[in-house]
Parts: sequence; structure tokens; C-alpha cells
Amino acid sequence: MTVETYSQKAKKLSEKIEQTITFRTGSQVHSLKVDVLGEIVVLSGRTDSFYHKQLATHAALSEIDQYALTNNIRVES
Repeated sequence: MTVETYSQKAKKLSEKIEQTITFRTGSQVHSLKVDVLGEIVVLSGRTDSFYHKQLATHAALSEIDQYALTNNIRVES
């Protein structure tokens, strides 16, 4: 039986969220970083439209169940 540590679960979740965001936004979030800090998922990076920031929010929410989400992705023209 293999037991996953919290950090292994957090890393897997972070990678899955990052993949989903990249796919759903068409790679329009640059320098994307997803951190899982306890019960909070924090997104950071930059994009050129609020639409892509919103897509990233919905993509992340589709992957998390009992976590809170903070979207710190910056919109820069």
C-alpha cells in the first residue's frame, strides 16, 4: 500500500490545475504558477484580458473540491 504525503497530493493537484488552465485558456496565461497552501489554491501569472483570467478561475474551480481559490493573475495590456 502506498501512502501519499500532503506535499505529494498538493503537487499533483497543482500540476492538474495548471494543465487544465493552460488547455482552457489556450496558453494565454503567461508565467502561470499554481500553489496549494493548506486549503487554499493560489493562481498567479499574467494575461492580457479579463476573459482569460475568468477562464482560469473556472478551470481551477473545476479541479478543486474543498479548497478556496485566490486568483492573483494580473491583467496587463
